[in-house]
Amino acid sequence: MNQTAKNPLGRLAEAGQAIWLDFLSREFLAAGGLDKLVREDSLTGVTSNPSIFEKAMGHGEVYDEQLHAILYQADAEPGDVYERLAVHDIRTAADALRPVYDRLQGKDGYVSLEVSPYLAYDTEGTLAEARRLWQAVDRPNLMIKVPGTPAGVPAIRQLIEEGINVNVTLLFSRQAYREVALAYIDGLEARVRAGKPVDRLASVASFFVSRIDTRIDKKIDDALQRPGADSGALSALKGKVAIANAKLAYQDYLALIGEERWKALAQRGAQPQRLLWASTGTKNPAYPPTLYIDELIGPDTVNTMPAGTMDAFRDGGKVKASLTADIDAARRVLDDAERLGLDLDAVTRELVEDGTRQFSDAFDALLGAVGAKRLAYLGDRINGAAYELPAALSEAVERTLDRARVDGWARRVWQGDATLWTGQQEDRWVGWLAAGQGRQIDADAIAALARDLQAERYAHAVLLGMGGSSLGPEVLGQTLGEAGQGLALHALDSTSPDEICAVERGIDIARTLFIVSSKSGSTLEPEILNAYFHAAAVAALGAEQAGSHFVAITDPGSKLEAAAQQAGYRAIFHGDPTIGGRYSVLSVFGMVPLGVMGHNVAHFMDGTQPMVRACGPSSPPAINPGLRLGAILGEAAKAGRDKVTVFASPTVASIGSWLEQLLAESTGKQGKGIVPVDLEPIGAPDVYGQDRVFAYVRCATDDTTQLDAKVQALAAAGHPVIRITLPRATAIGQEFFRWEIATAIAGAVIGIDPFDQPDVEASKVKTRALTDAYEKTGKLPPETPIAEDGELAFFGDAALAGDGTVEGVVGAHLARLRPGDYAAVLAYIARNAAHERQLAALRTALRDRRKVATVGGFGPRFLHSTGQAYKGGPNSGVFLQITADPAHDLQVPGRKISFGTVQAAQALGDLQVLAERGRRYLRVHIRGGDVESGLARLAKAVKQVLN
Repeated sequence: MNQTAKNPLGRLAEAGQAIWLDFLSREFLAAGGLDKLVREDSLTGVTSNPSIFEKAMGHGEVYDEQLHAILYQADAEPGDVYERLAVHDIRTAADALRPVYDRLQGKDGYVSLEVSPYLAYDTEGTLAEARRLWQAVDRPNLMIKVPGTPAGVPAIRQLIEEGINVNVTLLFSRQAYREVALAYIDGLEARVRAGKPVDRLASVASFFVSRIDTRIDKKIDDALQRPGADSGALSALKGKVAIANAKLAYQDYLALIGEERWKALAQRGAQPQRLLWASTGTKNPAYPPTLYIDELIGPDTVNTMPAGTMDAFRDGGKVKASLTADIDAARRVLDDAERLGLDLDAVTRELVEDGTRQFSDAFDALLGAVGAKRLAYLGDRINGAAYELPAALSEAVERTLDRARVDGWARRVWQGDATLWTGQQEDRWVGWLAAGQGRQIDADAIAALARDLQAERYAHAVLLGMGGSSLGPEVLGQTLGEAGQGLALHALDSTSPDEICAVERGIDIARTLFIVSSKSGSTLEPEILNAYFHAAAVAALGAEQAGSHFVAITDPGSKLEAAAQQAGYRAIFHGDPTIGGRYSVLSVFGMVPLGVMGHNVAHFMDGTQPMVRACGPSSPPAINPGLRLGAILGEAAKAGRDKVTVFASPTVASIGSWLEQLLAESTGKQGKGIVPVDLEPIGAPDVYGQDRVFAYVRCATDDTTQLDAKVQALAAAGHPVIRITLPRATAIGQEFFRWEIATAIAGAVIGIDPFDQPDVEASKVKTRALTDAYEKTGKLPPETPIAEDGELAFFGDAALAGDGTVEGVVGAHLARLRPGDYAAVLAYIARNAAHERQLAALRTALRDRRKVATVGGFGPRFLHSTGQAYKGGPNSGVFLQITADPAHDLQVPGRKISFGTVQAAQALGDLQVLAERGRRYLRVHIRGGDVESGLARLAKAVKQVLN
């Protein structure tokens, strides 16, 4: 007698039951462990699952060499890296089992690889992944594991029809088994009808055992605690229900293969779908370790064993034909279980859900481990982030991240699942995800435009846009500047005559490209700016040449597209209608200006991808930079820390203006949201209240020693601090994407739609009505000030008039500030360095004296940015609007209205909406055109009333 015959495992195989190993690892394969089991224990198959791979890949360094080789060749998402690692192991195992497969003519010798557990309830997703894995492994002795859920059943049938071997997993109930068995038969019959062979196709139905007893035994213990329980009958069922259930499932199998329908397939060489006993390691130490081997031995079955159970059976297992023994007793066990209220049907349903959850949890852990190794390998190719949070906030964030993991937030964002937010129309606004991957732009077309402009010796580019169309390009221009012979970019997003004249004075129209940027093509500001500069180009160059100095960036079919075609623009770049303006910087709206400045757009997008992949659907929340940041922002806002204060080092100083729009317009609505605070000088910890989160963005090439120390002081005082480090300025694209994901996630945490902007539209409507009325009447509606003091006139609640002095009116207004409020200084005057310094001084005084957050903006620029949060967000703002008579004005070509009048209409419309929303506001108007003098007087009054 040979050694194998003496081995109980070998005798088990002789009894007709195949032995499969429920384990796989690279170390095991490399050490010859699989070959040894095949040789000595008659092993004929191997299964894997996420839990097994998590144990193998998630710990130690065995996989690091291949992981590094994969990433060296091309960076990839954690899911893609895992798959390549897994495919390598599955191929190795399949090759080791190939002699078994050949010897048994395809009846065994299989290795199983599972589709993502995230797809357990997604038929089409399961099919797509199963086909991809089948092609990737490219071995005939592969089985694709598919869960036997209602969504899995049609996938199983289709895969069998396509000739893909299937291991059906997570079967607990006889009904579920019968459904997948019929699906297997249906698939075989479809192949026969199509004239395809069925003799080398295989499937197993993995029927789980021990988990049933674990759950049923717990119910028995609970029942025994109740008065009047039938303790004898209940106790007799312990450790019996799972085996009885499996035995009767085997009777179902025997009945199926006895039917004429199956016999017709068998005559064509079809192999039966064997029952595979899974989860055969005992969980209860009171039970023999080989219990679920001993009692389930029968022909045409498989027992997949963990290594410990295999060792136990090898050492002392007894082989007998147990599977068909005592079938009547098995039926009595199940009848008693039903009579005693143990509800096996409910248990099996729960176990399917619990099994998919456990596999998903393991897959999360696996992807987290792979993703963490990827991040470590990338080093400074991906922007870093560190967080110091108060304990309560940190705990809330971790709870949210775990909820996000369980509920699949990363995948749902990328799927555009509207139910992640409000379930309305969010799925229509996720084109920015593809844009982040570089799929919205034609980098070659942008590069060709840039080369032509340089060849024609263009020197300047003036971008005419508002909001998202201008803020992203402005940040790119100020952060990166022009490269080589690229054009100097001027982003003009104002109706201020002074700003328009300043840009016009700084360019030579003959060497200037005008980029007209508007998604809808009907936004007022770019429309009238376009009219002004087109008229100037016609005057300087002639009507025939003017069009060649313009390009349009707009959505297909827009009013601007038609106008650009008619005027003979040099080029039209189409946006994606599914991308909102504030999420558009990585689309043509940001990348065309970047290319015109002389930068290689393709290289810029390549440098952005490490962050895009880190925030991808297969990156679990714990290591997903965008999800973690979004959870922090959202939970902080819910806890009352709804002011995100941005500090930035010199190279990236302008990023705050882009973040303002992204955060405010996305989250500030329905009385909720985040109020971003930009350009507020950093102060000592004691000037801040408890309503702040501090976001510190620094470029590693800057000297940030002093700023680092001040930020550290804030963290040491218990304030939440987010530190983000860019290794180089060109990595700013990574921050665009990180914060886009974070903002979308913050919206989910807060419970709003992060893609609409209802209150921005309200201001636009007001302004349009006022300008349309001016075109008809030649004047704006008359206004009566509540008080006047020299060149200053005041508009607002009559109760603020007081003694009529600037100190009295402003003092009464600022007295309305309460802890947790923010003070907003909104100036409809030219945005220039002098005015920025004056507004900063006002804000600093307000913050230091009242310990409130302060925001500042220039109109109409902020209307398309933070204006949404001011009107739709929390009613915690106290608004000081500043307007002025223009020192000089500019006429809008072809219109009765002037730019100065448009700016006045915008200010008035802005104030009307603030009033309608019940906001606390005061307008200070500087008469006579001496803006500097009026600002100085206002600043002096503010400081007086604060002292």
